[in-house]
Amino acid sequence: MANRAYKFRIYPNDEQKILFAKTFGCVRMVYNHWLDRKIRQYEENKTNVTYTICTKEMAAMKKTEEYRFLKEIDSIALQQSLRHLDTAFQNFFKQPKTGFPRFKSKKRNKNSYSTVCINGNITLSNGYLKLPKIGQIRLKQHRIIPDEYRLKSVTVSQTSSGKYYASILFEYEDQVQERKLQKFLGLDFSMHELYRDSNGKEPAYPGYYRNAEKKLAREQRKLSKMQKGSNNRNKQRLKVAKLHEKVSNQRKDFLHKQSRQITNAYDCVCIEDLDMKAMSRSLNFGKSVSDNGWGMFTTFLRYKL
Repeated sequence: MANRAYKFRIYPNDEQKILFAKTFGCVRMVYNHWLDRKIRQYEENKTNVTYTICTKEMAAMKKTEEYRFLKEIDSIALQQSLRHLDTAFQNFFKQPKTGFPRFKSKKRNKNSYSTVCINGNITLSNGYLKLPKIGQIRLKQHRIIPDEYRLKSVTVSQTSSGKYYASILFEYEDQVQERKLQKFLGLDFSMHELYRDSNGKEPAYPGYYRNAEKKLAREQRKLSKMQKGSNNRNKQRLKVAKLHEKVSNQRKDFLHKQSRQITNAYDCVCIEDLDMKAMSRSLNFGKSVSDNGWGMFTTFLRYKL
């Protein structure tokens, strides 16, 4: 069996937006509450609070007057938050030097939550996505889902500009087909052109962030001078967020097109293995590396080949 995800924009009504906001907040609260619990226990006796114990404690918490509001939220979403925490803590046990998982921040982290399809509680049909506790949400479906695909889970997210998306994961029977590798290509990282291939060609990367840098700086300065909590500041914050989102979308579109051209033309692609985080820190190339998008580009190549 194999998995494939499709990401669609969704259009919740005002009531559904309120429910999404509550869900984002509750899954973040649950994650942080038991992260604190796990850290304290580990520091006391070097043991872990298991996922099973966490779910039992959460069930008891829901019955208290103080936390009754958790019953309004999709219970599977809360359980998934604990699963994500358990995975993060297991990674900590494997590499203790990396430190404990970080607490989720309302400002720093993206608003999102995941839920799992059980007994048909999630459906996708006729341009609508049905989610537990949320109901039917209008969806812009720009891809046809094969009939044999089985819906597994959904991750709902909200961008900083206020748009909502649903990433829907499907499971399907993967039929592996052997093919002869006849056409090969090598790619070397290029700071300004994205890459240079073994034929000497470069894609002339536009550098979207660099092109928008002056405008972004100007709008950021306007934002910093506005009074916190004012309507004008919120409007300006959305304007800045939309600019960042536009740059991100332009970069992603370019990388998708470049990776598709290469995978259509070649059977095997060999790429330079680089630590992009280390490069951005040690070589003072932070903006150039981030604008370049090499890491995202190689990810696209891997799953398209």
